[in-house]
Amino acid sequence: MQAFYADQFVLPLPEGHRFPMPKYRMLRDWLTAHLPQVKMQVAPPATDGELALVHTPAYIRGISQGVEQGGLDPKIMREIGFPWSEAMAERARRSVGASVAAARVSLGLQSGPPEGIAANLAGGTHHSYADKGGGFCVFNDFAVTARLMQSEWARAYGSSRPLHVAIIDLDVHQGNGTARIFQNDTSVFTLSMHGAKNFPFRKEASDLDVDLPDGCGDDEYLQALDHALDELERRFFSPYPPGLILYLAGADPHEGDRLGRLKLTYDGLEARDRRVMHWAWQRRIPMAFAMGGGYGRDLSTTLKVQQATYAVAVDFWAKWQAKN
Repeated sequence: MQAFYADQFVLPLPEGHRFPMPKYRMLRDWLTAHLPQVKMQVAPPATDGELALVHTPAYIRGISQGVEQGGLDPKIMREIGFPWSEAMAERARRSVGASVAAARVSLGLQSGPPEGIAANLAGGTHHSYADKGGGFCVFNDFAVTARLMQSEWARAYGSSRPLHVAIIDLDVHQGNGTARIFQNDTSVFTLSMHGAKNFPFRKEASDLDVDLPDGCGDDEYLQALDHALDELERRFFSPYPPGLILYLAGADPHEGDRLGRLKLTYDGLEARDRRVMHWAWQRRIPMAFAMGGGYGRDLSTTLKVQQATYAVAVDFWAKWQAKN
């Protein structure tokens, strides 16, 4: 199973910053040591043209130039939560490029047959809007990926059956930027399951929002997920099912997360991932997934959740290879 990374770009964050930058390299090291089926690839940077499928030219230019060059309002960087640096700008491009590359592999929009499932070791930057970022999100990787795959699919197969995309966002925070970008777009379905009282405190309207109470545990969460997947199928599979699923497998619903406020166990989150991936496999819908949030009080708890996500993904990747 192919997975794309950009952890070589480390942001110069001040000491005590709450963003857990080391988790990306730690996850890659663990996967290399324990899951050799996962083949690591360096993520390519998204180009200006690819980013412009979603983001405004002024915002792309501003992120590239930074505050000191006069291209970016300092309050935009404050809302993102990172200080600007060349590494930050390059990492943001490659976070998008990783999801794009994973989707191409999953769909077979490169040499070889569709692999069915592939991954971004980071990504899930769902708080980014067309003209601004927020909540540690610079460019919206799934939004750009959806738009670009629709374009590449049309070039490869013609326009008789356009590519419809379902975004299943199971980060603990609502995917407000993604929801806003795809409002009134019937070719992309946005599903977000998140803490009702968690960030962002002003939510956008997804196609399907599932608001969860503080303290929500495994049973309640999994029941809500089953209902949400049923509703996605009821509302978005006519006249034909989506051709791609983008899955944001956030680790922050875990009970040990500093920012999550939900109470899912390791077993509950593994069951979540298995449900989503099995649901996609049953319908033979290719999937690209990203890791999204994870802010464990002990970073090892976040990594344990993510490790389980990859172990489940490898199982379903093997099913796709057997089918091919």
